[in-house]
Amino acid sequence: MLSVAAISRIAVRTAPRAAPLRLFLRCQSSSAVQNHLNKDELPFKFSAAGPKLVKYTKEHEWLAMHADGTTFLGITDYAAAALGDATYIELPEEGTAVEASDSIGSVESVKSASEVYVPVAGEIIEGNTELEASPQLINSDPMGKGWIAKLKIDEKANQAALDELFSLEQYEEFLKSDE
Repeated sequence: MLSVAAISRIAVRTAPRAAPLRLFLRCQSSSAVQNHLNKDELPFKFSAAGPKLVKYTKEHEWLAMHADGTTFLGITDYAAAALGDATYIELPEEGTAVEASDSIGSVESVKSASEVYVPVAGEIIEGNTELEASPQLINSDPMGKGWIAKLKIDEKANQAALDELFSLEQYEEFLKSDE
C-alpha cells in the first residue's frame, strides 16, 4: 500500500493539472502503479538513445540495457509499493562477477526484507550509493533514482536469459494474473 506521501509524489509527477481528484482516485487503485522507467533519470539517460531494451522479472525487478552492455537493475513500482517504506538497502560490491539468479543484495523495509536477484550474468560496475543515505528513493522513484546496481553484461551470452524476461506489456499481464 502506498503511503500518502508516495501518492502525493506520484500525483505531482504524473498528474495533469486540471484533474487532481481523478488522479487521487487512480492512485488508490492498482492501475496507478507505473512500472516504466523514469525518463528523467540515469537508468534511462545513461546513453543518448536511451536503453536498448527494458525487461522485467517474475520477482518484480527490472533491467534497462544500453547498447554498450551497461545495464541498470532495480525493483519495480509494484515491488516498492508491496515492500512498504524502505529502511535499508544492501548493495552489491563493485567488481563482483555474477551469474543469472544470484542474489546481489536486499531491500529491508518496515514490513519485510526481500532479496534482489540478477536475472543475467555479468559484472557489477557499481551499486547506487545514494540508497545508503536515502533508502526511501526505492519508494519514491524505484524506476529512476532508486536503481540498485549498474552491471556490464554481454547481450549475446545472455540472450537466452533475456528472452525469458517480460516486456512491459507481458509484465503488466503477469501482475493481473497474479492478483
